[in-house]
Amino acid sequence: MSTVTEQESMKVIVFQLEDKEYAIPVSRVQGIERLMHITRVPKTPNYVKGVINLRGVVTPIIDLRERFSLPASDNQDSTRIIIVSIKDTEVGFIVDSANDVVDINMKSIEPQPEVVGTVEEEFISGVARLNNRLLILLQLEKVLVTLQQ
Repeated sequence: MSTVTEQESMKVIVFQLEDKEYAIPVSRVQGIERLMHITRVPKTPNYVKGVINLRGVVTPIIDLRERFSLPASDNQDSTRIIIVSIKDTEVGFIVDSANDVVDINMKSIEPQPEVVGTVEEEFISGVARLNNRLLILLQLEKVLVTLQQ
């Protein structure tokens, strides 16, 4: 049985792309991996980097910078692959860094501002203010919509 405090907050993984912080629910994250060899798959969108074999599971890898039409970046030591579970499928997202795990008060989540004006706005479910930080909450199903068609 859930307590009131569990319903009022959500645990999220915070990751970075360029100078923005994004968040996805911990419940969707299967793991965070260092960048590894990715096998390219022909005839896939540019943002689909290919697949990896992760503990016997072939997992598609998406570069979120390319998915959001952000400038490409050289991979750094901090670059990570966040493995998420979406509709019984595991998918890896390449991100600049995975920063931390935080609790977000559900009351601090606001709808996406209409003035965001960024290419990735269709992928955003809301924003959360946490002290001096602004976390952009991703709508994972929208990020993957073209993969599942």
